[in-house]
Amino acid sequence: MRLPRSVAGWTIAVFGVLALVMGAVGLLWPEALLGMLGFEIPETRAPGDYTGVFVTASSMASFNMGVYYLLATATEWRAFYRFTVVFRLVTFTVFSIAVLADIAPGRFFGVAAWEGLGALATAVGLWWDERRAARPDGVAESAGATSGGDGSAAGGPLTAAREPGAGPSADAVH
Repeated sequence: MRLPRSVAGWTIAVFGVLALVMGAVGLLWPEALLGMLGFEIPETRAPGDYTGVFVTASSMASFNMGVYYLLATATEWRAFYRFTVVFRLVTFTVFSIAVLADIAPGRFFGVAAWEGLGALATAVGLWWDERRAARPDGVAESAGATSGGDGSAAGGPLTAAREPGAGPSADAVH
């Protein structure tokens, strides 16, 4: 796995690793995950209580999402980065409403805040990367590097396009 090549890529990678780890924790030790989220953990569950099934399904989704985020980072899939900003803000809104409506415990707002702050961090990263890559002459810039004729800069976010077998997706660069 290669390291992220942009600020936005780093924000996606951090979220991906955490989603992967939290998904694994939920699959291997669901009580720990429930405790971290502020949910009560009774000694026994009543018949018809499907909390375990829900935690398993949510944890598997989180694990898979972590893989998707890391794949997006490895390919510098910037369209995915932009997509996550919008939907993580939606997630922030839904989770915040769940806390305010007493559907979820107050501690669950930490999950909402994580989603909202992550969305904002990725949005700022996207803005920063575009600002750093664009100069008035339209050539990408990189600290201490000279730019190639194709708009790529040594060590910059476009470097992967020149590496054998490491080309980004068609939407990787705007």
